[in-house]
Amino acid sequence: MSVLQWIIKFLQDILSVPAVMLGLAALVGLIALKKTFTEVLVGTFKAIIGFLILGAGASFLVGILNNLSPLLETGFNIRGVIPNNEAVVSVAVKTLGTQTALIMIFGLVVNVLLARFTPLKYIWLTGHHTFYMAAMLAAVLGAAGMSGAALVIVGALLLGFVEVLMPAWAQPVMRKITGGNEVSLGHFGTLGYMVSSYIGKVVGDPKQSTEDIKLPKSLGFFRDSLVATGLIMIVIFLIAVIAAGPAHVEANVSGGQNFIVWTLVQGLSFAAGVAVILQGVRMILAEIVPAFKGIAEKIVPEAKPALDCPVTFPFAPNAVIIGFLSSFIGGIIGMIILGFTSLAVIIPGLVPHFFVGGTAGVFGNATGGRRGAVIGAFVNGLIITFLAALLLPVLGDLGFANTTFGDSDFQWLGILVGYLAKLLR
Repeated sequence: MSVLQWIIKFLQDILSVPAVMLGLAALVGLIALKKTFTEVLVGTFKAIIGFLILGAGASFLVGILNNLSPLLETGFNIRGVIPNNEAVVSVAVKTLGTQTALIMIFGLVVNVLLARFTPLKYIWLTGHHTFYMAAMLAAVLGAAGMSGAALVIVGALLLGFVEVLMPAWAQPVMRKITGGNEVSLGHFGTLGYMVSSYIGKVVGDPKQSTEDIKLPKSLGFFRDSLVATGLIMIVIFLIAVIAAGPAHVEANVSGGQNFIVWTLVQGLSFAAGVAVILQGVRMILAEIVPAFKGIAEKIVPEAKPALDCPVTFPFAPNAVIIGFLSSFIGGIIGMIILGFTSLAVIIPGLVPHFFVGGTAGVFGNATGGRRGAVIGAFVNGLIITFLAALLLPVLGDLGFANTTFGDSDFQWLGILVGYLAKLLR
């Protein structure tokens, strides 16, 4: 391995680990604020630890949802394409790893330059989404016949631009959600979130928030969002277990554990994962917001950190669960509709519907309260289902026909770049 290859690999590894990116941002900001060595060390480490806690919670939830998906497929005999960002990217980087890394590195440079010299003052810190978008752009531009420096330059410019454009688009609603202007959203599901917020304005009233739902005293335990989450997930798992068959679950999924016990553990474990995510978000915000004041003062005036979508969860936890369920129902209805078309049938992926649908619920709630959360997230579910089906033919030319991206910004940008690429051939 040459020195240049080693440097590229080292930078790729740094930029593909969100916790490290976040820690570096905190480090730069704290140094710019001229904090003591101890304060810099503590702030940097806490930012990294907070993100690792968030990541551990997210991975835990993904594992539980991955237990649920096969049961739904087996129980209801569902067959089709399941959107999976990681699967698409893993195929792309086998042949386009260097191009992906270079687009990722120079895309970050473009992001910082745009934040420094334009009104779009957003620094994208969601490293894994940067990696996924870089891989998609490398693949689509490569299919258009681009190669070498041209591919990297065009890909980096597109990547850096969407990394300031998407947070800027979402920021007015983020101000409503967080009650301030210090944090922005850096997640490539922005189209769905903003459509949800627009629908909320039309159909609902933000004063009727999901967080103010009044329940009878006998249902008072539902006021605790974690208890409510656990109970809802127990019911969902129970439906899936009954549909797949208790004997099938005990023989193939639970490792012989009684299906009732397994169902209870899975549902409550999901609630525990949510609690872990919320704790991680709180730690990140406690460290990264003050650190970014240093970046804003010394490097990029008025810079705002663009963070992953769970950053919205603590502000409306009820909306997250409502959004997840509504988006998933939208995905099921979209799947049924696709069955009557010539497009591929897209099976609702529980992971995107939880994280993207939950965030869409928070956005819909911010502008339209309960109705906004329900209807806005439902439409998000339709969006990420139909766009996934429309994106699949573009990716099919690249050998990715068995999977597709699950988040709306990957989808619309992939469709746009993909069809433009075909026109330019």
